[in-house]
Amino acid sequence: MLCAALTGAARVGPVPAPADHRPNIVLILTDDLDAADLSRFPNIHNLLVRQGTTLSRFFVTNPWCCPSRSSILRSQYMHSHHVWSNRSPTGGFPKFRPLEASTLGTWMHDAGYRTALMGKYLNNYPEGAPRTYVPPGWDEWDVPVTRLYQEYGYKLNENGVVRQYGDAPEDYLEDVLSAKAAAFATSGDAPFFLYLAPVAPHLPAHYAPRHEAAFAGERAPRTASFDQADLSAEPRWLAARKPLSAADIRRIDRVHRDRLRAMLGVDDMVGALVEALRRAGRLDDTYIFFTSDNGFHLGQHRLRPGKTTPFEEDIRVPMVVRGPGVPAGGVIDALASTVDLAPTFAELGGAAVPPTAEGRSLVPLLHGRDVPWRDAVLAEFYHPSYSPNSPPSYAMVRTERYAYVEYETGERQLYDLWNDPAELHNIAATADPGLTAALAARLALLRSCSGPVCRVADAAGVGISLGGGASLGTG
Repeated sequence: MLCAALTGAARVGPVPAPADHRPNIVLILTDDLDAADLSRFPNIHNLLVRQGTTLSRFFVTNPWCCPSRSSILRSQYMHSHHVWSNRSPTGGFPKFRPLEASTLGTWMHDAGYRTALMGKYLNNYPEGAPRTYVPPGWDEWDVPVTRLYQEYGYKLNENGVVRQYGDAPEDYLEDVLSAKAAAFATSGDAPFFLYLAPVAPHLPAHYAPRHEAAFAGERAPRTASFDQADLSAEPRWLAARKPLSAADIRRIDRVHRDRLRAMLGVDDMVGALVEALRRAGRLDDTYIFFTSDNGFHLGQHRLRPGKTTPFEEDIRVPMVVRGPGVPAGGVIDALASTVDLAPTFAELGGAAVPPTAEGRSLVPLLHGRDVPWRDAVLAEFYHPSYSPNSPPSYAMVRTERYAYVEYETGERQLYDLWNDPAELHNIAATADPGLTAALAARLALLRSCSGPVCRVADAAGVGISLGGGASLGTG
């Protein structure tokens, strides 16, 4: 099984491919976008969703910005890269910086790609380094060094030169990044890898003035778990929450509208980039991946706007891919994770993947090949100072059917998603002990794995008996 995992998922050597025939690759990574209805955004829907394939079960390794982005850059889970939070000393850019010698950027650069990172890099960048600092592996670097989430009045590190932007409409960060991305993607001869990371729809969700009137009167979705009536079976951090007040609900609706308006800036970015590629004759040779670093909740389970919980709203994110050989309008239901992105790009570009990589290449799935796959994904969260008002540290395993969570407090959650997709009923105390034991054993394997062993720990048929005819959810 280990041999199969090594050969069928993350390749450890370059894939032979002539440099002049290798595809271009774009990763568009939004910030805090939940698995929303992408049809609200016409360019994203018409140019990516309808022209590409959707991965309907795509999860983050951690529902918090910096740990999640570290996993994308390294193809490692949090317990391996040790970037546990957004700020030092437990996380942020200073904690990640010693790992920069081997990232997605260096892999693609060493394979002969022109590389660019535009937009948000890691939280607290460039703390501890000069504002002109550019990490290894990136040929083009356009990253804010001040006022990241304000989208106006910021300073941008442009390839080692810091430039001040103002408050004029044309200084809107998403538009500035959009123009830079189009210029980069239509210049040069070598194949390119573009990591495009807009700030939207992260709060305060500033939007372009042209989108101010959009989504007037829109309300946040009143899902089955919105302002959940009964939380008595939940862990203490959740059970103690009071019902949403009228003011809470008004704020939730306002945040929802602002997030939608902010996403229209990303939608314009997608339209401009696709059109630039088309005019340059490069669209047919380009893969475009669209996803988010984590999800976002808006009133579900009585939660005020935010993230970091193990619920579907926070760990499940949109994922759409268009490109050569990827079916238009397709849907892939296999369990996939942000830890899979770097091995996927490496295989497409013929880059070498180091043995530290823990994800699987999505290329076989995108091209319709039947390969052995996983039946479980791992998500982890670390809270540096436990408070009853936020989740304590936890680890969870998500299968096709079950979501199982273990907290550092000893509390647990278990949801049967086939019968309870809104996660209203925590059955950890009443479920078949054999099922719970099997999920706990799988979680223990995943949270202690490293390198290629992770592709054994998550593999279908790993050999953990569930007993009593129960199933981890693979049908």
